[in-house]
Amino acid sequence: MKEFTKKGLIKAAFILILGLVFYLGKKSGMFANPTAEGLRDYVASFGVFGPLVYMTMFSVIPSGSIIAIAGGMAFGLYWGALYTMIGALIGATVAFYISRLLGRGAIEKLVKGKWQKFDEGVEKGGFLLILILRLIPIIPFNAISLGAGLTRIKYSDYILSTMIGIIPGVLVFTNLGDKAWKVNSPEFLGAVGILASMVIVSVILKKRFSFEEMQTRILQRRTSDKV
Repeated sequence: MKEFTKKGLIKAAFILILGLVFYLGKKSGMFANPTAEGLRDYVASFGVFGPLVYMTMFSVIPSGSIIAIAGGMAFGLYWGALYTMIGALIGATVAFYISRLLGRGAIEKLVKGKWQKFDEGVEKGGFLLILILRLIPIIPFNAISLGAGLTRIKYSDYILSTMIGIIPGVLVFTNLGDKAWKVNSPEFLGAVGILASMVIVSVILKKRFSFEEMQTRILQRRTSDKV
């Protein structure tokens, strides 16, 4: 009974904190202009606290690409990429542990039954599977985080694979924001070209590999390595 009560209190605290963040964000004008320029101006309005606000915002709002571009505009490529990485890892961590708190029944409704075979794949090849899914966004970012929380994967493996896997996307989007100061410059056109190349490769890989096929290949590789 005590364990149940403690778990219930933790769930309530998570929900309360997330609700409070969204409420304060709405009251402060976070969603008033949800464009890259609007988010940049919103973050800049907090002065020295801008990086903290940005990382918090990135960790709770799903539309990460627009926010990452805003981060590049506000902080430049290097600091923008760093703050974006930290925000994304915070968000991935929160979703991972919320999943473990809420349990399978609640999360399976959210991810709509896509994880019937996910347990086995993560248990036997978790690091590699999460890494590939972060690199190739076959499944939405938060859905991966929630699904991983239901498995036996170690948090250290999960967060390390996530950190490595999101580096290319973070750099591409923050670079685009950093170069957006002059849209006709060669630097901006180059940033757009890099983004277009990443999107094209991602679309090709999505069509080439399904989640089930990718997981099967990883399991077969793990099995053959043990033989």
